[in-house]
Amino acid sequence: MRQGTARRPAKARSASSDAAIPLEKCSNTGSAADFLPQRISLPQLRDASKTCRGCDVYCNATQTVFGEGPSDATIMFVGEQPGDQEDLAGKPFVGPSGAMLNDALEQAHIPRDEVYVTNAVKHFKFEPRGKKRIHSKPNSREIKACRPWLEAEIQVIKPQIIIALGATAAQSLMGSTFRLTQHRGEFIEGTPWAPFVLATMHPSALLRMPDEEMRHKARNDFFHDMKLVARQMSHLKK
Repeated sequence: MRQGTARRPAKARSASSDAAIPLEKCSNTGSAADFLPQRISLPQLRDASKTCRGCDVYCNATQTVFGEGPSDATIMFVGEQPGDQEDLAGKPFVGPSGAMLNDALEQAHIPRDEVYVTNAVKHFKFEPRGKKRIHSKPNSREIKACRPWLEAEIQVIKPQIIIALGATAAQSLMGSTFRLTQHRGEFIEGTPWAPFVLATMHPSALLRMPDEEMRHKARNDFFHDMKLVARQMSHLKK
């Protein structure tokens, strides 16, 4: 990974700003690698990420939302990007998606404070609609630009299991041809990221499902996948 020199801090925007800046007008270097610190550790990475202008998504976000959890975590969760509440709080998975993840972890007997949670993209991309900020999916260029942060997190933590939450996170790790619908709930071995990688649905996708029956089934599948993770974790500890 390239390691860059110190850069001028990216200016954080208030969530109450009148209008979003068109992303094509936001200057960026094209890669988060330009902002990696010389020393790769979680505290240094977290501090360096605050100045990141590797892609244009930083332009309208309130702040960088870096990963959170112990540096020796056995399990790492990777989501797509921060949501509205995460952008305001500066912490990953603290909104409704985080609440569902916490519930699933609790039922699987996986302590939340023993896992590391992060996102493939570290800034909140959204479309303004009145006073609301509606999630906008990051594109492949933005995901690629932000990837050095995720690679560095994995390098430091060296997790035994990575859970990719949603198609964006899964494809960030497994490539654009990976299909979540075909491989959900499967442990994949032999990747460069961790001994075991599992992809499942993102909690936010479950919350957005309009059909109650489909939402109930998807929720059960998600909770079942967390129990698979717990079982695999117990095998690793033996």
